[in-house]
Amino acid sequence: MDIIYIRDLRIETVIGIYDWERRIRQMVSLDLEMAADIRKAAASDAIEDTLDYKAVAKRLIEFVGGAEFRLVETLAERVVGLIREEFGVSWVRLCLSKPGAVRGARDVGVIIERGERESRPSP
Repeated sequence: MDIIYIRDLRIETVIGIYDWERRIRQMVSLDLEMAADIRKAAASDAIEDTLDYKAVAKRLIEFVGGAEFRLVETLAERVVGLIREEFGVSWVRLCLSKPGAVRGARDVGVIIERGERESRPSP
């Protein structure tokens, strides 16, 4: 299995359980790893033959930017579901963090994996 990744995709959104959090936008950061078989793209050198990380990032910016969730857990599940459904990704690992949410900590968040990691036979 090959992995295409996006690191530290920062998006402002409404996230939190407190009333004051529901009235402001806060930054979340996404680190993504997505299963992909890059051999066809490597051979063709064509974006159509791979998972387009720019398209994934654009879609996530649109979705997360327009979202309003109370829990990072809910947001994480929805993000992973979107990636798997809209981009046909069989396995995703997401680290979603909320910087500054806890005094004294750089960030807090969740790490989730959904789908099956595929292994491919050696050539």
